[in-house]
Amino acid sequence: MKDYCYKYPRPSYTVDAAIFAKQDRKILLILRKHDPFAGSWAFPGGFMDMDETPEEAIIRELEEETYITGIKLKQFKTYGALGRDPRGRTISTLFIGFVKHSSDIKPKGGDDAAEARWFNLEDIPELAFDHGIIFTELLNSLNI
Repeated sequence: MKDYCYKYPRPSYTVDAAIFAKQDRKILLILRKHDPFAGSWAFPGGFMDMDETPEEAIIRELEEETYITGIKLKQFKTYGALGRDPRGRTISTLFIGFVKHSSDIKPKGGDDAAEARWFNLEDIPELAFDHGIIFTELLNSLNI
């Protein structure tokens, strides 16, 4: 591959997953192991590698952080507000997925997630980054 240099800065690109258990009205979150926001809850996700698509990246990140596979994921929206990530300019695509019952899926924390677990939609902790804003938008858009 030929190297190119541009005068334009390049943002980072991340993917996140919002996995809902519809019957019990729960969402899957991970506890961040590292800064920024170490010890805070967030959607599972992370940086896309240069040799993968966003769809491949979210499947990989979800498996690495929660050991969950086989959930059908669909793009919901891309977020790019300035200042949404203290590490620098970051754009993220959120994917959504649904399972019937949270008891059908047993997540556990892996990679850079200290823990992974289900939360009732009415009892969500404060979320890292702009995930609280995204969570509210999700609930309003999906009528969950």
